[in-house]
Amino acid sequence: MTMKTKNIIRSGAFVLGMLSIASCSLDTESLTELTSQTAYRNQEAVEIDLVGCYDGWQATISNEGLGMYLMAELASDQAHGGLGFSDAKNNNAIDQFDLSIAPSYNNLFNTDWENYYKAIFRCNSIIQNENVTQWDSEADKGLIVGQARALRAILYFDLARLFGDVPLVLVPTEDNVPRTPAAEVYKAIFEDLKYAAENIPADAFPIDKRNSNDGRISKYAAEALLARVYLYYTGYYGAENEACTKQEAIDALEDVIENGGYELEPNYADLFMPACTKDVSTGTGTEQRAWETTYKGKHYNNGGWTGDISKEVILNLKFAATGDYNGNADGNAFQVYLGPRNKNATNVLVAAGWGACSVTKAFVDEFKDDPRFSTCCWSCADASFDADVNDTYEYTGYYTRKYAPMCFADGTRQEVGFDLGIAHMNLTYYQDWTIMRYADVLLMHSELTGTADGLNKVHRRANPGESVAYSIDNIRKERAIEFAFEGIHYWDLMRYEKDGAYAGRAIKAAQDGAKVVTGGQETTVKFNIDNFTAKKGLMQIPNTQITLSGGVLTQNAGW
Repeated sequence: MTMKTKNIIRSGAFVLGMLSIASCSLDTESLTELTSQTAYRNQEAVEIDLVGCYDGWQATISNEGLGMYLMAELASDQAHGGLGFSDAKNNNAIDQFDLSIAPSYNNLFNTDWENYYKAIFRCNSIIQNENVTQWDSEADKGLIVGQARALRAILYFDLARLFGDVPLVLVPTEDNVPRTPAAEVYKAIFEDLKYAAENIPADAFPIDKRNSNDGRISKYAAEALLARVYLYYTGYYGAENEACTKQEAIDALEDVIENGGYELEPNYADLFMPACTKDVSTGTGTEQRAWETTYKGKHYNNGGWTGDISKEVILNLKFAATGDYNGNADGNAFQVYLGPRNKNATNVLVAAGWGACSVTKAFVDEFKDDPRFSTCCWSCADASFDADVNDTYEYTGYYTRKYAPMCFADGTRQEVGFDLGIAHMNLTYYQDWTIMRYADVLLMHSELTGTADGLNKVHRRANPGESVAYSIDNIRKERAIEFAFEGIHYWDLMRYEKDGAYAGRAIKAAQDGAKVVTGGQETTVKFNIDNFTAKKGLMQIPNTQITLSGGVLTQNAGW
């Protein structure tokens, strides 16, 4: 498409159709806004656009869609859908891969689809205009375009994992683009990540300045992501992609290990605020509330914002507490889902929420003796918590902890106690989401090289002095507890066999026949593996997008 008279809008609130742009035309150059003629004229302007690309990525979680990471927990073997007894069962249809549970929901991921393609458009605009911009230096060009291409790779990787074949749009267009074969989509993802790894200077975001650079995509983040994409593609599709070899993935990981300066955080719980924080309030009123925490990340205390980012964190997705209902969305919007239904669990400082992702008995039985267990989830019985079982669906007595909403010991939500933003339970969550940790780099390296060194470094953090032999089963078990409830495990299951066959068996083993309490009554969960197999673990293409495309887009099998 021609961009001659299109506005380049830099906030999270602009509206974009599936693959087209709806914006005001200009007859003359705007004196107050950057237009397509001026937005890419110099490096300073493009740096502002790059912030918009990061904002677009953030919006894939904060802008009221289901979100990639909540979806991955709903779908995995480690959690049931949960939520409320009287709630619509749209999210439970994802958990069960069965639309008959909520047959009217043929548009489950429409907001997510729009959010992703809006963000991709922003990245494409920088990349397409890289030769128009007057760069201060070639290094600066590589730094900025490298980040834009890495962000585009992340966005397409999410889309491809969710939906399989998706429209690959690498330049702004108003055309209805059909679904592109996955091999081509992943080829573009690999090429973007390689460009980022090669062109973002190694010293651009040094680890000793991680607090100020937190959230930026470094050379090492791009390399770690390259290996993650390689493992997923080769596992799920059962083939190599021409754009990345196994040795390239190994080389990328070894550069991170040898030169990145990352370290495992000594105390696993310190990576997740709800697991390493206690209330030290001495009275009532906002001025009396404060946390005592060892959390290695951004957080709020009575003295204001603080936090020293862990050297284990390679990439965070950043959130803030300033969201509202006026089009400003920047919070971790799915945290509220993870609190227990209607009641605060004050003994563990977990605030009430929607009751999603009740932890399966299978997970509890397998990992209850692992030292990481209490960081991953919490027991209602151990917390002396009287759950509202009459309004809870698929209650198991355990909820996830790592990204749970938080409250003080008197039940006051932290956003209320600290007067953050509009202090709304649906919006005002600032906890960043860690996309890549050094532990993942070590485990991926062990998996790709068939060696136990990285595996044992991760294992011994939780189990000092204990060693395990290399085997793919030990890698899988270690990953299952190390990354539990971080939006990673489901995609691991999906890549362990072609077309997600392993994932279907694992979910069936954990959920089919599992006893839960629904609406105050004990009942049994049913999981029909045929529903999963028919869909190959992929999600529903939104019906709105199929309709808007005039039939150019097609639905995934099984939906």
